[in-house]
Amino acid sequence: MPTTPSRPLLRLSGVDLDYGGVPAVRSVDLTVTGDTFAGVVGPSGSGKTTLLRLLLGTLRPTRGIVHRAAGLTVGYVPQLETINWDFPVTVRECVLVARRQTRLRPWPTRAERTEVGEVLERLGIGAVADRRIRDLSGGQQQRMFLARALLRRPSLLLLDEPTSGLDLATRHEILHMLGELNRQGVSIVLTTHDLNGIATHLPHIVCLRQRVVAEGAPEVVIRPDVLERTFGARLDVLEHYGLRVVVDRGAGLEVAG
Repeated sequence: MPTTPSRPLLRLSGVDLDYGGVPAVRSVDLTVTGDTFAGVVGPSGSGKTTLLRLLLGTLRPTRGIVHRAAGLTVGYVPQLETINWDFPVTVRECVLVARRQTRLRPWPTRAERTEVGEVLERLGIGAVADRRIRDLSGGQQQRMFLARALLRRPSLLLLDEPTSGLDLATRHEILHMLGELNRQGVSIVLTTHDLNGIATHLPHIVCLRQRVVAEGAPEVVIRPDVLERTFGARLDVLEHYGLRVVVDRGAGLEVAG
């Protein structure tokens, strides 16, 4: 993904994946390096979540090769909409479930509790550690699942629509936090439908429509011809204070999803 030389963590070569004979992704060539911070964009059904699961290793390709660096540790943050928020657990308990299973004892050690507390503080939600998860704001919920993923000390973090359903300020808080994690050495790949709020602020974008249509920096990828091949619709791209803004030509509205 990035052009800066860095240690390869994952490489997909000629990867296809079918669901019951129906193609989900086709001929995907993609490399994730140690300093990757990239967003995958595309319409519904384009294969974004499938691509994440191939990177995660929970799906195996129908054809092609997935090469992983030795000892690679991957953290995964699912879509918040897929979570049962009525489950009666606290933030601390939810994060502790993800602790490393190094012993047969079912309860956490003092050291593990300390580590969880440190991760929660690092993400700015230490004060709500004993709050039930259903009582959290959307931004706090997202940070809690980030804490679960970071407890594995991953070198690669995968996030499926991490800003979906969040307000503008919270979306930018999450993006800023992910940028800081990336600067601390965590490679990050996320999916997003939010071209203006998120994608144009990422250093690297992958446009996916079963195949990789294009990838590169926003100024390379956020172009009308590339977006039309990705989304199947004509979208205009305007310059606004040095940033690219995507506008639906038919509706005359900014593209937020």
